[in-house]
Amino acid sequence: MTITPLKPTPSLVEQVCSRLARQLRDEVDSGDGKLPPERLMAERLGVSRTVLREATKRLELQGLLEIRHGSGIRAVNRLHKPLSGSLSILLPELQERLRQLSEARAAIEPEIARQAALKAKAPDVKLLRTIHERLLAAETHDEAVEADIDFHRTLARIAGNEILKLMLESLADLGRESRRVTIGNVGRQRAIDHHATILNAVAAHDANAAAKAMKHHMDEAAHDLAAKAKTKR
Repeated sequence: MTITPLKPTPSLVEQVCSRLARQLRDEVDSGDGKLPPERLMAERLGVSRTVLREATKRLELQGLLEIRHGSGIRAVNRLHKPLSGSLSILLPELQERLRQLSEARAAIEPEIARQAALKAKAPDVKLLRTIHERLLAAETHDEAVEADIDFHRTLARIAGNEILKLMLESLADLGRESRRVTIGNVGRQRAIDHHATILNAVAAHDANAAAKAMKHHMDEAAHDLAAKAKTKR
């Protein structure tokens, strides 16, 4: 007699997580994200409220749900949250976090720019120009930082690689700290000039020029961070 191993079956909690995860991203895009009450969701799924509660806690940790007592459960798109939250634990010193951030961005952002130049369509270029104009018109430091982040985020979306996009989004919170240092130290004109060069290369579908311009942008940002760190010693 031949005995074959049993295939492990997902637990009820895992099945609920899988079922909900497939639907949550559509809910974020198409509606207000608000989910039905816990009791009703449990009834529809045919599981206990205990099982549903454990599943929603897991999905919250994964960045797919936001649970607020008194206001219910809402679908969100914060898949970057687990990595973003780990950075301050792995690297408790801000200066070292920013240094390693520069290394990580230098490794991935030139390729993002290259892919964006290859794949950008007219509406993509138009959106990049609109974001760039926001940087030009920014009246506050925070407005300039957010426009800067949106420019890089949009390039990642145009590049069309979900892994690169998620990696960059996971670094966004720390990126705000980095930009507060660099823009605050040297002003925003350098970012404006660099973004304009990248934008022109993407618009011309010149992948090599886009990657080269982004590498220069990353190198200059790393230099600015290092210079700022020296002044604090």
